Amino acid sequence: MRAHTVAMLILPGPSPLGVGVVTQVFAPRHGLDYRVVPCSVQAGPVPGRDGLDYHVGAGLEALETADTVIVPGFRNPAGPIDPRVLDALRTAAFRGTRMVSTCVGAFALAAAGLLDGRRATTHWQMAPTLAREYPKVTVDDGVLFVDEGQVLTSAGVAAALDLCLHLIRRDHGVQASNRIARVMVAAPYRSGGQAQYVPRSIPEPLGDVFAATREWALRHLEEPLTVTAMARHAGVSERTFGRRFVEDTGYTPMQWVLRARVDLAREMLERTGLGVDQIAARVGVGTGANLRMHFQRILGTPPSEYRKTFGGKVA
Repeated sequence: MRAHTVAMLILPGPSPLGVGVVTQVFAPRHGLDYRVVPCSVQAGPVPGRDGLDYHVGAGLEALETADTVIVPGFRNPAGPIDPRVLDALRTAAFRGTRMVSTCVGAFALAAAGLLDGRRATTHWQMAPTLAREYPKVTVDDGVLFVDEGQVLTSAGVAAALDLCLHLIRRDHGVQASNRIARVMVAAPYRSGGQAQYVPRSIPEPLGDVFAATREWALRHLEEPLTVTAMARHAGVSERTFGRRFVEDTGYTPMQWVLRARVDLAREMLERTGLGVDQIAARVGVGTGANLRMHFQRILGTPPSEYRKTFGGKVA
């Protein structure tokens, strides 16, 4: 049976981990008949980063016979991408090749138009840029990877492992994926999404309107904050406050307060041994059940799993 060819398109400035994950997961030693072909615009040297450069043996012609194309993240993803690369990606996709990106490699697929009308992800720091530059793409910055059938994308560089193991599950089943994960001493499936790795849930404000009121609210999260109380602090009507708050932050006042409370709960889970019910009371969401619900909705993981991942004592 012909080997499944994985063309790994290495563009200038790739992450060593992003490249390494692909070669490790699809290594022939696992006995799954994959063949990884590192390639670039042309055969030869490719400048890397973090002290590692690359020398690939194939050019874009490798995409012509590939079963899967994987584009790891690369330097300056928001900059111009070689038109030859984009043409090769489009041609491969049109032929039915499975198209995959890891980290900011999603920008190459987006520039080729392969993410138009699809849901996709990338590293959370670059997700706003991807959404802004490619409005036809539905960017989800809260997940580790997105499977849209023929086109798959993953979040930051370590999430390349999650996506590659997912591809093994798709191709060969759970047992094969678990076996490779065990050899690599990796989690077969990580709970939650990349939202839990974003330092804060509340967004950076678009302006400075009501900055003093936001700071005041952050000091009173354990209290029953209302739009009325916040508008009174800001010295404007509730209607004006609500409208201008959305313009400044992208969230309604109460949506913003809820995310701020989740952020405070995250900090307590990381740094204290308080139980979930105690933390819920201290951040103003009432009960542990409420906190679990909001945690799952905003971060994609329950408080217990978050605490296991990021430290503190298990409640």
